[in-house]
Amino acid sequence: MVAPGAVLGAGVVIGPFCTVGPEAVLEDGVELSSHIVVEGATRIGAGTRVLPFASIGTPPQDLKYKGEKTRCEVGPKCLVREGVTIHRASVGGGGVTRVGGGCMLMAQAHVAHDCLLGDGVILANNVMLGGHVQVGDGAFIGGGAAVHQTVRIGRLAMVSGLAGVTNDIPPFGYVFGLPARLVGFNKVGLLRRGASRDQLRTLRLANNLLFKDSGEFAARLQQAAERWPDEALVQEIIAFVRDPTRRRQLVRPGRMAAPELGGVDEENGEGQ
Repeated sequence: MVAPGAVLGAGVVIGPFCTVGPEAVLEDGVELSSHIVVEGATRIGAGTRVLPFASIGTPPQDLKYKGEKTRCEVGPKCLVREGVTIHRASVGGGGVTRVGGGCMLMAQAHVAHDCLLGDGVILANNVMLGGHVQVGDGAFIGGGAAVHQTVRIGRLAMVSGLAGVTNDIPPFGYVFGLPARLVGFNKVGLLRRGASRDQLRTLRLANNLLFKDSGEFAARLQQAAERWPDEALVQEIIAFVRDPTRRRQLVRPGRMAAPELGGVDEENGEGQ
C-alpha cells in the first residue's frame, strides 16, 4: 500500500504487505522486503535494504509529542534487519532522527527520537538507543546494550554486549559492563582505518594520562592538549571532552574484565 504523494526512485522494490506513507521518499534502489511500515516525513537513501517487520519514521515515544512536523532520515546503502524500529524526531531536539550511510542495524535494534548516527555505525541485535543519543562514525554497539538518552558515543568507539551506558564515551573508547566502564581503546578498528603504530603508541600514552593517572582531570586534559598538539587522534578526544554542548559526564575508567567475559587485553587494549 503506497499512499499518493510518496516519491519512489528508480528501481525501488516494495514487497508484499508493506505500507508507505504519503510523505515518504524512497531513493533509487531501495528495497522493502515485506511487512514494513514507512511513515511520516521519512527519506530512505539509495540502495538501502529493509527486512521484514521493521518500522521507520513512526511517531516518537515521547509524551510531549502532539503530532508536530518532524523528520526521519536513513542514509544510503544501509541494512536494516528484522524488527528494527527508527522513530522520527520529537519537538525537543533538532527536528530530525538521522541514520548515516552504510550502517547496519541488526534485528530488533531500536533508534529513538532525535538520535543522530554517523556513517558506518553497527548496532547489534536488541541494542536500545534512548532519545537524543549521538553515535560517531564507525562505532560498534554490542548486542543487548542499552544507551541512556542524551549520551554521546565517539567515533570508532566500541560498546560491549549487555553494557549499560549512562555517560559519554570518548572516541576510540572500549566500554564494558553494567554500568559501563572504560577498559581500553579500539586498537583493531583504528588499524583497519589506517592508523599507524606510532599513532597508536601515542594514543596509549594519552589514554593512560587521561584515564589512569592520578590528579585533577582538568589538569591532565590540559597537559595532554599541550603535550600532543599535532596528534589528530589525541586532539579528537580532547575536543570531544571539551564540547560545550555535552549534557552528560564522561564514562569512568574501570578494571579490566576477565577475558572469558569478553573484555579487552590489558597489554594491547584489543577486544577479545
